[in-house]
Amino acid sequence: MSDEFKITVDLEPSVPVLHISGEITSEADEDILTKYHSIPEIRRTRVILNFHGTSYINSAGLATLISLITKASESSAKIEFAGLNDHFRKVMDIVGLTDFVLIHNTLQEALG
Repeated sequence: MSDEFKITVDLEPSVPVLHISGEITSEADEDILTKYHSIPEIRRTRVILNFHGTSYINSAGLATLISLITKASESSAKIEFAGLNDHFRKVMDIVGLTDFVLIHNTLQEALG
């Protein structure tokens, strides 16, 4: 698995999915927000972030996710996480993100 950050938008499922891979650091901030805003507003009521290919996240990456969750909630939208490994799930719990997002074990579960 490459550690280079990549994010793609999948609008094919009934719920838009942002597929994230590599390292989530401050350099990912603009890409994450830009890709989120590339989703048509009418489809942003529920967006899934798929972390299946994520290898690392630092405090700046967490701050980006918090910013995204805040922006989404301001417009009554929901951000959901899928594909977190045990370590990332623990990190999200420690920083309190699990109080604000629904976490699914897999993308298939999130879309089901």
